[in-house]
Amino acid sequence: MRKEAVNTSSAPAAIGPYSQAIRAGNTVYLSGQLGLDPETGNLREGIEAQTRQVLDNLQAVATAAGGSLDDIVKLTLLLVDLGDFTKVNEIMAARFTQPYPARATYQVAALPKAGRIEVEGVLVLRST
Repeated sequence: MRKEAVNTSSAPAAIGPYSQAIRAGNTVYLSGQLGLDPETGNLREGIEAQTRQVLDNLQAVATAAGGSLDDIVKLTLLLVDLGDFTKVNEIMAARFTQPYPARATYQVAALPKAGRIEVEGVLVLRST
């Protein structure tokens, strides 16, 4: 199976040796997104703004791959503070429809650029 990099200027550029996403057949592996504004490269302030930006960034990469947030089947959330879990869930519930993606959430000691949240995902496209 061939793998293809997915890139878009509508989401922050990778800050290391990785792709924004990799498409393999109908499956797209979305790299972790921080709450970075793709135009300025600056981190949004606060967990709510960062969470919304993370989802905007994931949507931009999903769109570049030919999909949308609705095509995401699995998410992994990394939070610096599990105390943010309830607020993050509220924002995510407003952006995703049922059936919701499978999900795992972990608390981590730190994230790049002092982010409060990072989210990666897997989506399955309806057709190639």
